[in-house]
Amino acid sequence: MSIGNTFRPMRRFKQQLPEEECVEILQKAYRGFLSVIGDGGYPYSVPINFLYKEGKLFFHCAVDGHKLDAIRVDDKACFTVIDEPQREPGDWWYHVRSVICFGRVHVLEDDDEKDSRLRQLGAKYFPDGYDMEADMQRNAPRAQVLVFSIEHMTGKRVREK
Repeated sequence: MSIGNTFRPMRRFKQQLPEEECVEILQKAYRGFLSVIGDGGYPYSVPINFLYKEGKLFFHCAVDGHKLDAIRVDDKACFTVIDEPQREPGDWWYHVRSVICFGRVHVLEDDDEKDSRLRQLGAKYFPDGYDMEADMQRNAPRAQVLVFSIEHMTGKRVREK
């Protein structure tokens, strides 16, 4: 998932994760950080719940705000996740895997697909027995779904020692 020579090769290539391991992390991770180019050209990064499906990332948000203002000006973005740190028996240091995705973000305009993605996000985050349909009736009209099309993805394994 890379476009031409736009993206640098990973410097610590021996720690690079294969794409299928990156996808596994994206499928399991609970939260990540969406970074966009914000006001005055400053980076704006926000922790956010997400869904990884069909090679894309999906986020929900309000119908206005800093994220939406930023992507209307420049749709380039970065998304970062870190999975749960692991420690080998007898070690005091952690092993951490992370994934960084570069791509472009847009608002999902199709209402049926928006509702479908909101339900998928709800299935990932809501507890069993939660009344998703009541929540959809209440909140879906005031929600947007953002689609992050991944252009480049890298993963890394780090032993923090």
